[in-house]
Amino acid sequence: MRVYLTRRLLQSLLVLLGVSFVVFFILHLTGDPALVLLPPDAAAEDVQRFREAMGFNDPFLVQYGRFLTGALRGDFGQSVRHGEPAFHLVIERMPATFELAGAALLIALVLSVPAGIISAVRRNTSLDYVSTVVALLGQSMPTFWLGIMLILVFSVQWNLLPSSGRGGLEHLLLPAITLGLFTTARITRLTRSGMLEVLNQDYIRTARAKGVSDPPVIWKHALKNAAIPIVTIVGIELGTLLGGSVITETIFAWPGVGRLSVQAIYNRDYPVVQAAVFLLSSTFVLVNLVVDVLYTYLDPRIRLR
Repeated sequence: MRVYLTRRLLQSLLVLLGVSFVVFFILHLTGDPALVLLPPDAAAEDVQRFREAMGFNDPFLVQYGRFLTGALRGDFGQSVRHGEPAFHLVIERMPATFELAGAALLIALVLSVPAGIISAVRRNTSLDYVSTVVALLGQSMPTFWLGIMLILVFSVQWNLLPSSGRGGLEHLLLPAITLGLFTTARITRLTRSGMLEVLNQDYIRTARAKGVSDPPVIWKHALKNAAIPIVTIVGIELGTLLGGSVITETIFAWPGVGRLSVQAIYNRDYPVVQAAVFLLSSTFVLVNLVVDVLYTYLDPRIRLR
């Protein structure tokens, strides 16, 4: 286990290094932030002094090396727009993003796992057809369209829920449903296919032949053995929810990392974007590591070497 974890941590560091380089390179292709941050009538001398002060005139590799050196210390530089440490700005927004992603994943699991199990157990029945159609609809609806429709219905027409901001449960429902519905559809389909494969195994037929009732067979034997692909997709979806909440946070004015990143990209605020991507990437890598370790609990035949 220790050797495996050490190897995975080294792989994770390489992944984060690659992500940081790609993001740093792409951001520097977007243009000169001095032209965005300074007034349009700024003199050429003022623009040049600003570039020198911020280090934008240095060669690309020099800037990237400076970024890596600071990142190892947890210092991603000062926000060009806000004048505050970029790491501090991102950390302030992380709880909101975790709250939204966690609520979306909870909604997805509560809806998708029972729906997938029922669809597999009642194969080729009306319940199976309804579940399949709903899952396909959930994967077909764009997030931005669904969010706007929910706002029009529940906020504008019925005036039941707020359309923006972060507060109590009423503020969380619409963005969580918007973000979680696509994930619900994917997990439902994967749960159904996994359960169908397991329910045809010999040990399931043997358990039923011994007189074991359906609930223990389904929940204790079948679901546990079908859980590995489900856990895998849940880990992937959690990372996707954390990094893919940009549209949802923008639509509902949710003060998370995604919305902060969009604003930072518009402002060419390199330090904030780099800090946000680095933290979200680290979270995604950590989630995948936890998923790999969970495999040994779900299936004792798997050994981590």
